[in-house]
Amino acid sequence: MSSPITNRSLTVAALLGTTVMFHVNSFAQQGQLPRKGRQRERVTRAPAQPTRKLPRKKTVPLTPGPAQRLKAYIDEQRSHIQPQPRAQDRLRPLLKGAVLPLPPQPAGISPHTLPKLTSRPVPLVSFGGVEATPIRNRWHIFPAPPWRRYDDLSLDAIYATSRYWDPFNRNTIKADYPFHGRREFFNFTGTSETLIEFRRVPVPSVASSTDPGEFEFFGRGGQSFVAQNFRLSFDLFRGSAGFRPVDWELRVTPEFNVNYLRTRENGLVAIDVRRGTNRTDPHIGLPELFVEKRLLPEQAFFDFTSLRAGIQRFTSDFRGFVFSEEQPGVRLFGTFHNNIFQYNLAYFNFLEKDTNSGLNTFRRRYQSVYAANLYWSDFIAKGYTLNFSLLYNNDQPSFLIDKNGFLARPAPIGNPVPHKIRAGYAGISGDGHIGRINVSHAFYEAFGRDDFNSIPAKNNPQHINAQLAAAEFAYEKDWMTYKASVFYTSGDGDINDGRAHGFDAIVPNQQFAGGGFLGNPSLADRGLINNAFAAGGINFLNREAIPLTGTGVLLFGLNSLIPNLRATLFEGQANFINPGILLFNGAFDAKVTPKLRGSINVNWLKFNRTESLEAVLFQNNIRHAIGLDSGIGVQYRPLLNDNIVVTAGFGALVPGGGFRDIYNGQTLFSGFVNVRMVF
Repeated sequence: MSSPITNRSLTVAALLGTTVMFHVNSFAQQGQLPRKGRQRERVTRAPAQPTRKLPRKKTVPLTPGPAQRLKAYIDEQRSHIQPQPRAQDRLRPLLKGAVLPLPPQPAGISPHTLPKLTSRPVPLVSFGGVEATPIRNRWHIFPAPPWRRYDDLSLDAIYATSRYWDPFNRNTIKADYPFHGRREFFNFTGTSETLIEFRRVPVPSVASSTDPGEFEFFGRGGQSFVAQNFRLSFDLFRGSAGFRPVDWELRVTPEFNVNYLRTRENGLVAIDVRRGTNRTDPHIGLPELFVEKRLLPEQAFFDFTSLRAGIQRFTSDFRGFVFSEEQPGVRLFGTFHNNIFQYNLAYFNFLEKDTNSGLNTFRRRYQSVYAANLYWSDFIAKGYTLNFSLLYNNDQPSFLIDKNGFLARPAPIGNPVPHKIRAGYAGISGDGHIGRINVSHAFYEAFGRDDFNSIPAKNNPQHINAQLAAAEFAYEKDWMTYKASVFYTSGDGDINDGRAHGFDAIVPNQQFAGGGFLGNPSLADRGLINNAFAAGGINFLNREAIPLTGTGVLLFGLNSLIPNLRATLFEGQANFINPGILLFNGAFDAKVTPKLRGSINVNWLKFNRTESLEAVLFQNNIRHAIGLDSGIGVQYRPLLNDNIVVTAGFGALVPGGGFRDIYNGQTLFSGFVNVRMVF
């Protein structure tokens, strides 16, 4: 066995030997290099060939496809187009006929300076004996006789000759041409409205009856009514016609009304029975007189902000459920966010209305209304618009005897004491289509305070808490439209608890459930519906004013589905102690031809609560059913436009149990013919 010392010595000797051999080898390699270091090889070697080669695809010339052939054809055709001569001076008056280029400019004149003409330009060319003449501006380029396409002049509608009495072709007084300069326009609109109506409504048989032997409580309710309205609108504005909102506008609209009423009982046309059964009454009103100014003209996407002051139209929602009037006021309105949002901020200070025509007088009403609303277009779907509304009605205490001698304010029931009403309205409504279904809906909450209501025997004043809800669904199939709708207003179940739960509007003009056949519901939100005659309901209840016999108030007012028990629609005050209503509607509209359309509406109605009716009539156990109200209407447009429209309708109410408890079982009806002509 070897010793540890011997093994250790061998290991050390091996390490030393390895180190010495490494250094000797390194020194030997360095000794073989020249002094200037390693040099490149001067022999060119042949490139090494790869061991495997992939086969290469042969290039095939591409054949031109349809896109390349089309591009080549277009390039070839463009090469044959000759450059069109163009006038060097684009700012001088336009000329009928060809325009020759300007002569070369003399030396010393800047090419950017337009030459001044010292004399009137002479005609340059002529076509068929018609010489070229200067034109004031671009609005007068047409008509251009040399460019007529047909020998028959009646076929060239675009180039038809202008006449002042022709509203169809281009006309200065219809704002087709500027009457001064390039942006000042004048528009005249004349409307003639002729209404012939016959009806049977429940009326009382007064002591001085036309028939001395008559002993029944209800008299003969047959009536005939004729009204003629002439509405003349003069509109002066600065802008670009229909291309953008106006910069400023001045509008004056007088209206002339003559109405004739014939009844079969005394005491209806006037409180004085000696005035008989007939009445003819003229009136002149001013439904529009305002000035409008655009405040921010440089908004993006043609959004605008305008201010309008004066007597003007305004409707707070799509269907005129709460407020639709023509009154003096100030209105700030406009659009923002690419016309998606539209808004109105308005204040109105009312004028009194004429009793028989519904037009404005020049007496102050002592009532003011504040309104704010916002329209949100394409809210949840393209074509559906949402509306948010806030309104406040401040109706001061006042006393009024109307034109016919009847007490209008306060309401002539109970204890008629002048009182103040401060009522607010918060609502949300929508109108449009979601897919194939047309949808229109609304909900309003009324709140506030009535200082004194004449119906309850105690616990005045009244705290207002009432609701309105409405919904309509329509489905269009080819030329037919099917509709189903529901309408609800809350009623007051306890008239002596100090809380008024019956909903009432400010001034309604409801285009719903048979209403609005003469008007266009889509224009209600723009304030383009006239309260006096444009609602045009065809059903009995939403067309006729139905008096509550034995009292001095109405059960239903004109153009309203709310049984509000107010004296008159325009001159009376809102009443929030009323029975309320629940209505179910089914309708069918048909566009038979482009000239003829028709509508059929069937409504079933009931009172929500009858306690207020029982208190006013001193009658117990009044049932809730009002009855079945149906109507049919036909509209004919002989010229395929709205310049001449003939409308006729007939409505009938078959009374239900509650209506028979108040009146009798007699069927009530109304029929009308309306002729509207517009220039």
